[in-house]
Amino acid sequence: MKMKVTVAATQMACSKNYDDNMERAGALVRSAAKAGAQIVLLQEVFSMHEFQFMEMGPEPFKLAEPLDGPTVSTMQKLAKELSVVLPVNIFEKANNAYFNTNVIIDADGSVKGHYRKSHIPLGLPGCYEKVYSNVGDTGFRTFKTAYGTIGAGVCWDQWFPETARIMALRGAEILFFPSAIGSDCHDHWETVMRGHAAANIMPLVCSNRIGTEKGTLGEVTYFGQAFIAGPRGDVLQRADKTSETFVAQEFDLEEIAELRAHWGLFRDRRPDLYGPLLTLDGTSPSGG
Repeated sequence: MKMKVTVAATQMACSKNYDDNMERAGALVRSAAKAGAQIVLLQEVFSMHEFQFMEMGPEPFKLAEPLDGPTVSTMQKLAKELSVVLPVNIFEKANNAYFNTNVIIDADGSVKGHYRKSHIPLGLPGCYEKVYSNVGDTGFRTFKTAYGTIGAGVCWDQWFPETARIMALRGAEILFFPSAIGSDCHDHWETVMRGHAAANIMPLVCSNRIGTEKGTLGEVTYFGQAFIAGPRGDVLQRADKTSETFVAQEFDLEEIAELRAHWGLFRDRRPDLYGPLLTLDGTSPSGG
């Protein structure tokens, strides 16, 4: 029996008005679901202004919420109503720690679990995320949903091949990356993720923001172009730079699994030689 699933990647502009952002995000999810999408990916911290790129002070910490806070609760109801899977990205407060977190909501509205962003950037032009976020402590995870097993990293995670490979090793059938990125790095950004799709013989879905957001320390113009790559790394769908929209694509997961097995990339791996990956300087723990 063939298992087909339709996925969608969204993009929208965000303001400092939480209710407005949530309403617009919900409208995008509804539109994608109406078009047949079963898993809909919203962008990184879609419920708020992207302060991590343009602020450095105490006020943004007030925007953080717990895993069962208003954003997740609202999206649980929407997921259940529409029978869609939603990887929901939030700025999480957990006691005295703060994380950039994906909460995976299944098609019945239940929470399957969460993933906390592992790679936190600092020092890129206008990027102050490390001021606000602890490094994630969940490790790379996968989640069995109504429409397949998914893995979901967050933005800066997408530049590290280890992120995608570990999720693939843990059974992911589709990779998801909510993003918030601008400047002039689009081609590099897209190419590295296309490589993840091709290297793991696995579809990849990436969302992004649009518009210009300003803060006390500068501004960022996001380049949109949310996209969906196929298991060979080809871009099957790509949005434009400025529209508030979504793109969608159907995949046959069983057919892709057969292709992945046939290529033998996971059969021919040599974990016994990969010790240097566990070090910062390339020196194998075993001395090799």
